[in-house]
Amino acid sequence: MTNDNQVPALHAEGLGMLFGRTWALRDCAFTLPRGRVAALVGPNGAGKTTLLGVAAGLSTPSTGRLTVFGEPGRARIHPRAAFVSQRLPLYEQFTVREMLRMAEATNERWSDEQARRVLDAGRISLTAKARTLSGGERTQLCLALALGREPDLLLLDEPLAGLDPLAREDVLRLLMGEVAKREMTILMSSHLISDLHEICDYLLLLDGGQVRLAGDVEDLLTEHRVLIGPAESPVPAGEVVLASRTARQATLLVRGGEQSASDWDVDQLTLQSLVVGYLRASQQRRRGELPDLVLPTP
Repeated sequence: MTNDNQVPALHAEGLGMLFGRTWALRDCAFTLPRGRVAALVGPNGAGKTTLLGVAAGLSTPSTGRLTVFGEPGRARIHPRAAFVSQRLPLYEQFTVREMLRMAEATNERWSDEQARRVLDAGRISLTAKARTLSGGERTQLCLALALGREPDLLLLDEPLAGLDPLAREDVLRLLMGEVAKREMTILMSSHLISDLHEICDYLLLLDGGQVRLAGDVEDLLTEHRVLIGPAESPVPAGEVVLASRTARQATLLVRGGEQSASDWDVDQLTLQSLVVGYLRASQQRRRGELPDLVLPTP
């Protein structure tokens, strides 16, 4: 019998989602181990929201499969998962207390104590109506409703969008506290890569509905190098993901190969520069400025 701790939180094989004649997701394959905080990144239209919807059980994939803790997808959210949509859907005329009561009545497992702890951290009154809450308060209320389910997997679609820096910091601190306390797995989409770098240890990069990069953040940063050198320098060993050149200087994002190369200086690589490099390379390929690359194996 397989130890439950060894079963990944999410595992995708040949996952595809077709809307009309357009593939929102296509041939996606990745594995998200348990207990990781994963950044789901990519440009608008990359398929991030679609992937989260499939993982949450809101959509049935057109091809392939996505398992949640080893179980195939279903037409409803997995009992061990919770999902917070970017739209932050709330019943505007309900008070916060009424929202908690409704959540308790409609969820198989529920911790009112856990939900109230999140609300207390945000100083959100139980008597306040949802329509009176600020953007940050609405986000924290939705997180309270999600965490009240005591999920082992938390799916978040742009939870930091529209929040001021202080509110973003409060939400991130709240999430990290839950991860430390419960060893919860988080898959979180966001365009704010600089914020994700502080908390995420796993990266899932989507572009054009396909997985372009997936893996442990530190491993990916180790595998890649930013090289700067004279424009006429010979290209070093490894896969050149992105190249930019001026009359005198060339800058390369390279995967694999030797960690040092003659004629080239190695620049510091961050999560943001890695993600931006892959997205810019994809943009250039769509314009016909770069040849297609074989997708890295997730």
